[in-house]
Amino acid sequence: MTELVVETQSLVKRYGRVAALDGLSLAVPRGAVYGFLGRNGAGKTTAIRVLAGLARPQSGAARVFGLDPFHDRLAILSRTGFVIEKMLLPSMTGDDLVRFNRSFFPAWSDALAKKYAEALEVPMNRKFRRLSHGNRTKLCLLLALAHGAELLVLDEPTAGLDPVVTDQLLRLLIDDFAASGRTLLLSSHHLSEIEKIADWVGIIHHGRLLLEAQLDDIRAHYARIRASGGDLPRTAPEIVTASDTQGVSEYVLRSGAETFAAELRRSGALVLDVSPMNLSEIFLELAGKENHDAAVEVLA
Repeated sequence: MTELVVETQSLVKRYGRVAALDGLSLAVPRGAVYGFLGRNGAGKTTAIRVLAGLARPQSGAARVFGLDPFHDRLAILSRTGFVIEKMLLPSMTGDDLVRFNRSFFPAWSDALAKKYAEALEVPMNRKFRRLSHGNRTKLCLLLALAHGAELLVLDEPTAGLDPVVTDQLLRLLIDDFAASGRTLLLSSHHLSEIEKIADWVGIIHHGRLLLEAQLDDIRAHYARIRASGGDLPRTAPEIVTASDTQGVSEYVLRSGAETFAAELRRSGALVLDVSPMNLSEIFLELAGKENHDAAVEVLA
């Protein structure tokens, strides 16, 4: 059985009448690079705040390293680098914050702090409140990476970064962090970045998990079919969406594309094409439309 570093079960978190989390269940295996995807307002940040012990759900459970974020918060923080709100002590410089954080983490590495400051071009002599949004993000990442965390949880880490620094950051996360067998939970709505580095993906929409699987399995299972003919099916367990345009039916399938295409041919339909889908296309079908089936899919 795969060991889970992060696990949530049926999390519900409401703010007034708004359900930020609506029965969210996640499973992040040890050593995974897990892309946590969703539109703005989908509930990603709320879920991460629950994992960090900063928000308490109305119901459900969360575990990080098998520990409760509220009762065992310090034990979790000693092993986890959270980059969530990107707000530190405003009057401290980057160098001050390195000295401040060093005392809290036994595995702290000054060498890593220096390496990441140079690689990410962080102005370490400038006070935090005077840093740009992008440099605040980079400094928070530097501090999280330097304390020797087993798990790194990042909420929109590339927001405000230019393409060159974004590429540097993604390389550091893979080469220096994930390559050593540690676990990365990366919340984002930048699908192209996730597709470059993730091996697991979870898609959240309106606080509910729509899909959780290894990225290779998602690519292997999901497909788009275009066909023409009369009385074509509109519902089936494997159909995510079905639409018609000028006599051509288009299906998005979560599995069994070749079998479904063969059934269409047997019924007299002309199958125009069967094509694989990339992560962006799958995300748009699941989270970009309001008429989808919200049942979670966990691919084998």
